[in-house]
Amino acid sequence: MTLRYYYPVQALHEKEELAFDICVYGATACGIAAAVQAAKSGKKSVIVEFGKHIGGMTTGGLGATDIGSEHVVGGLARRFYMDIGRLYGISESWRFEPKTASRVMKEWLREYDIPVFTEHRLSQVEKKDGLITSMSAENGRSFRASVFIDATYEGDLMAMAGVSHIIGREGNRLYGEHFNGVHFGGPHHNFRCFVDPYKKIGSPSSGLLMGISGLPPGRQGDGDRLTQAYNFRLCVTRSKNKTSFPKPDDYNPERYELLRRYIDSGVFDIFNLTVPLPNGKYDHNNWGAINSDNIGANHEWPEGDYRLRERIFQDHVNYQKGLFWFLANDARLPREIREAASSWGLAPDEFTETGNWPPQLYVREARRMVSDYVLTEEDAFGWRTVDDPVGMASYTLDSHNCKRIVHNGRVVNEGNVEAVPLGPFPVPYRSIRPKRQECANLLVPVCISASHSAYGSVRMEPVLMILGQSAGCAASLAIDEAKGVVQDVSYVSLEKTLSKEGQVLEEPKFPGHRDITNGLPRDMGGRMP
Repeated sequence: MTLRYYYPVQALHEKEELAFDICVYGATACGIAAAVQAAKSGKKSVIVEFGKHIGGMTTGGLGATDIGSEHVVGGLARRFYMDIGRLYGISESWRFEPKTASRVMKEWLREYDIPVFTEHRLSQVEKKDGLITSMSAENGRSFRASVFIDATYEGDLMAMAGVSHIIGREGNRLYGEHFNGVHFGGPHHNFRCFVDPYKKIGSPSSGLLMGISGLPPGRQGDGDRLTQAYNFRLCVTRSKNKTSFPKPDDYNPERYELLRRYIDSGVFDIFNLTVPLPNGKYDHNNWGAINSDNIGANHEWPEGDYRLRERIFQDHVNYQKGLFWFLANDARLPREIREAASSWGLAPDEFTETGNWPPQLYVREARRMVSDYVLTEEDAFGWRTVDDPVGMASYTLDSHNCKRIVHNGRVVNEGNVEAVPLGPFPVPYRSIRPKRQECANLLVPVCISASHSAYGSVRMEPVLMILGQSAGCAASLAIDEAKGVVQDVSYVSLEKTLSKEGQVLEEPKFPGHRDITNGLPRDMGGRMP
């Protein structure tokens, strides 16, 4: 029942080295798609996973898929949503229970006989002549391969391999963008009325309430190293057998004084983004000024060591558990608020090994590679085109808030971006491979080379699955045609293979005119109610 990010794991009695064609670090949905595609291409692939959880956010509570344009989701990603639909008796479904997603992912791993080594924490990367030769875990096991794929949300393998990357937000001027850097905007996720930020109302000398940063507001469009907020995507229900929200061990009601004042002002919108899933369950996500996002508490996560991340992880667990406990139990709140919160609870048949709480923290953004091609708003808004697409993104350029500060005596959130692209846009192969001189046999389909604002669209799970499959294709071709050097893969060969596998590389002029499911049933009309 223990919910942990990092904990001691017993070392092997003797060090062991295993050899594969392709080694994928990270059992995210992206990583699984990469390994499956490698296996389909006849390569011996392996997945090495930091923790125990399999499937990343796709199985970790994000059951209300952020889709964008459905018709540009093809290949294994589309197959996943069709496999989900099959289990619900319909042609496909974009909304699902976490345990159903987990079932599909495990079916794939069994079908393609892909070994998964869990609780293997990366400790060392060996390189020779610009190529990774092996990666080692803390427990003493190492993995040798011709090509490696970093499918983690943090980009740990990429960073340890010496690949250039960035953390935080570029200034708008760097790439000629409009929604990067400091951004005050987005009414849905800010305070709808004045709320006093001080411990003693009206007294700045009394200090700020918990959850408010003393950082300066910054100027619109300026860059910084701040990262958008993380949370847990809870699977909740109103059923009679729900699990009541647990009280954290170090519960501190002062942490929610700002929320109490906000509710007292007349605003209660905690459950405004609680999306229905099958079988009476819901995917709860952040909405409004104060909710499940632990704003400002994650800035050290991207480059933090594992012990620091464990502290940050526990802080997020305690914050979010305490939030719902506060709403359901604090006697200072109106009875109607407590009753409304108490009507919800955790789904009792989900995440049973961790007390019905998801084990996967929603790391929305961490490191981002800086490669030969940086995807920016110019791509997202169709102002430039690429000649090496490996998939398409289409969701809103979406960033959650990065900080909560005081401006002109009132509390304000900063960082929310919701800019809608004019249509689906391609993600180039150059943005998932490092610069040749930095690493020649690594692909990075999650922490891709993109600006903060463009990454806001790419980071959605369907796109990451698409890029994972494309990385699996490219890795296999690198072995077959380029001695493992991913920069030498012929795009002509890659495009041919991706098209055969059902990837969508350009927006269809007439959606549905081509088979994007690689031989799966063409009827895609079913939807979850």
